[in-house]
Amino acid sequence: MYARSTTIHGNPQSVEQGIAFVRDEDMPALRRLEGCVGLSMLADRTTGRCIVTTSWVDEATMRASQDAVRTSQERTLAVLGGTAQVDEWEIAAMHRVHDSHHGTCSRVTWLRSDPDAVDKAVDAVRLSLMPKLDDLPGFCSVSVLAQRAEGLSVATVTYDTRADLDDSAEGARQFREEFGPSLGIEVVDTAEFDLSIAELRVPESS
Repeated sequence: MYARSTTIHGNPQSVEQGIAFVRDEDMPALRRLEGCVGLSMLADRTTGRCIVTTSWVDEATMRASQDAVRTSQERTLAVLGGTAQVDEWEIAAMHRVHDSHHGTCSRVTWLRSDPDAVDKAVDAVRLSLMPKLDDLPGFCSVSVLAQRAEGLSVATVTYDTRADLDDSAEGARQFREEFGPSLGIEVVDTAEFDLSIAELRVPESS
């Protein structure tokens, strides 16, 4: 499966309106497109940074949707303000203990490695990180998206509550500062968000 993410650095005061618009206007329209499986939205109400991600059955349907999705992106950007960056990804791994609910939070970590080593980065999350996550209080799910040609990947780990997310901070730090670099994986960025819409509907693939 594949995913398209739109990262918007918007106006913090418009985040609630933006969430409502994506949920009530964009999501129903996008779900009618051929090959669209679902949609999620991460939001940082303090900074205004939001990430809207759509999932697709294959690369062909994702690419065929570009014009229709661009219209939705422009409408969402008009509500949130700011600037947008669009990225397309392969969904390399998905592991879910249970479905998300109101109050769920996510930590997103962007990773860079040699293009030939993207599989190693994905396997590091799948084989080394996932088993440890299963034992953490409040762990909900983890996904890994990859751009193999560019050597980029992004891991999103979701927890039941903000307190659970905070309690996992030490393990996340160890991954960023110790485990990842030992495998030649550079941590480019990390951020925390509220999972405001959780309808990505990607099946288990780990």
